[in-house]
Amino acid sequence: MRNKFKMKQKPPRLIFLLNSAQRHLQQWMALQTATLFGKQQAIPTPAQAGVLFVLAKQDGATMGHLAQELDLAPSAVSGLIQRMEALEWVARRACPDDGRTQRVWLTSLGGDQLEPLRQGMKRINQRLTAGFTEAELATVARWLRHVQQLDAADADGAPSHE
Repeated sequence: MRNKFKMKQKPPRLIFLLNSAQRHLQQWMALQTATLFGKQQAIPTPAQAGVLFVLAKQDGATMGHLAQELDLAPSAVSGLIQRMEALEWVARRACPDDGRTQRVWLTSLGGDQLEPLRQGMKRINQRLTAGFTEAELATVARWLRHVQQLDAADADGAPSHE
């Protein structure tokens, strides 16, 4: 005999799922990247890969532009670029138009990282999207963009229109 009363289904534990998924994704991506780069001494982290991809499109980007593109604090970008300079993947120079502004340039060693990274991102994206329809992926992407913009909401949770 079926229960006449439907039990209310609990909502998904989104914060737990998002945090857990992020940790697993970072670990899995590191493993995928390590497989592509083999015995290379230094393997680009996801943040370093982001810098390399931005510079491949816009070499000589300012530190501020990198921070904006990567959704990082300027202080985080400074340390990131410093570590990448030590690996000789990028070079940082003062902007000729404004000496207070730093521009970052891709070096040949940094450029050498791009093709394996592109291959890795292609494989990773194929695995991440396997089994999902375009409509499902659009919903996931819309929700993740929503989460990214939560800091722009006012105290009542309504989107800020400033």
